[in-house]
This record gives sequence, structure tokens and C-alpha cells, in this order.
Amino acid sequence: MAKKDDVGFYRKYNMKWVFFITLWTFIISVGLSIFAESLVQNLDVILGFLILLFFIFIGILFDIIGISVTTADEKPFHAMASNKIGEARTAIKLVRNASQVSNFCNDVIGDISGIISGAVATSIIYKLMTRLGFVDGTLLTILLTAVTASLTVGGKGVGKSIAAYHYEEIIYSVSRVIGFFERLTGLEFMPPKKKPVREKVRKDKEN
Repeated sequence: MAKKDDVGFYRKYNMKWVFFITLWTFIISVGLSIFAESLVQNLDVILGFLILLFFIFIGILFDIIGISVTTADEKPFHAMASNKIGEARTAIKLVRNASQVSNFCNDVIGDISGIISGAVATSIIYKLMTRLGFVDGTLLTILLTAVTASLTVGGKGVGKSIAAYHYEEIIYSVSRVIGFFERLTGLEFMPPKKKPVREKVRKDKEN
């Protein structure tokens, strides 16, 4: 009985995905942090700010995608599939894998973007301290941290409204990008699913 419960637990909470995404988050975070810091150290302060804004934008963009897949319904994409629109199949897979997609977009990319933004901001502060001759960088740290946080939170706030009203267009656009890379590499990035996770959870609760 215990063995069955263990199997049920791993399947129910998708522990394989949890272990996989945890490992890849660590690898991606380390790699991008090293890349971002080394890049900023060799660039001017203005370009450093542009890189900071870029990573903030990436966090906002993926947050929009993550919210879109959790908001969306499959039905419009089934209609597209019946009209032989190739990207519709990928869109359906995105919606059916909403849990994993939102985890990757909102948590993995979102957190990584936040970490890298902090690392880039720190590098910019040190550059400004050196250039301006500041001994104490407390004020610069507070200001740049506040600017980074406000842009991130404000951008995600706007992004949530965009995702709520335009999720079909967003998912379709993402599907086109994924479809392009699948054709280019010959790999399938997402496994097909018979039912959305949300529907399975709802039925489990009813039973």
C-alpha cells in the first residue's frame, strides 16, 4: 500500500519535473549571472543600464506568457486546428502543460531575471562609485534597487492586464516561435497531454 501511495505522490505532484527544473534553474542562473557580470564589467555605465532594463523586460515578458497559459482555454485553438493552422497544436500543448509552462516562465525565468538584475545593478553601483569617487555606496544602492523593483513590479502589473485580455494572441505568437525552433531542431519541446492539469485536479477534488 505504501508503495502505491509513493507512486501516486510522485505522479500527482510531478516530482520528476520538480527535480528537472530545479537542476536547470541552478545551471542557467550560474551561467547567466557570470555572463551578465562579466559583460557589465567591460561596458560603460549607460550600456550597463540598458542590460539591466533588458533583463527586467525579459522577466516581465515571460511573466505575461506564464499568466496567459494559465488563463487560456483550449477551445479557440481547437477551432484553429480544425482550420489546419499549424501553430494551433503547439498552442494546445502549451495550455495543457500550463503548470509546467507557468512554472518555467513565472518562477524560473522570473527569478533568474531578478537575480541577474540584482547582479547587474551591483556592478553598475561599483562603476558609479569608482567614477564619482564615492566611498559609501549606500544611497546609490537604495536608489538603484528601488528603481529596479519599481520597474519590475509596475511592468508585471501592466503585463497581467495584457495577458488577461490578449492571452490568445500571446499564446499563438509563442506557439509560432516554438514551432519554428521545433522545425529547426527536429525536437519536440513539450509532451502531449490528454487533459489539462487543471481539469484533472478539479475531478480529483470532486471525487
